[in-house]
Amino acid sequence: MKNIVLVGFMGTGKTAVAKALSKALKFKYVSTDELIEAREGMPISDIFAKKGEPYFRDIETQVAKEASAMSDVVIDAGGGIVIRDENVAALKKNGILVCLTASPDSILARTRRLKTRPLLNVKDPKAKIEELLKARASFYAKADYQIDTSKLSVSDVAAEIIRKRHCPA
Repeated sequence: MKNIVLVGFMGTGKTAVAKALSKALKFKYVSTDELIEAREGMPISDIFAKKGEPYFRDIETQVAKEASAMSDVVIDAGGGIVIRDENVAALKKNGILVCLTASPDSILARTRRLKTRPLLNVKDPKAKIEELLKARASFYAKADYQIDTSKLSVSDVAAEIIRKRHCPA
């Protein structure tokens, strides 16, 4: 069976939905961010601060290729993983890409208290969210499916992914 790969902007519910899906499908849960942190021995915010975003993106590409080679997994992919075509190609090779979306207001509400989001540690986080969503829209559009999580529960999103997986549109 193909893997399910959740992509989308931070705060769209990827982690919670991926964990719910892995439980429902009896698949292993894999987080690309957790794999990166384990490999580097530090949180992603520290990788960004100490080594820079380009270094992080290179490690992310290695991890995307490794995760895509696994079977029967739900992959919780980092928010920016789609900005490299090679990552999308690797993840689609053995997986169905589902992009979770949400309104900028929903994303801001979900991420406001988190200081571990290096891209949002700015004066106007909502403007930054809007800017990044616009910049990444064409990348997110490469997903097989998109689901707006703004007004859905985690279980509703998981059920929708399972339905789409079994009955493609």
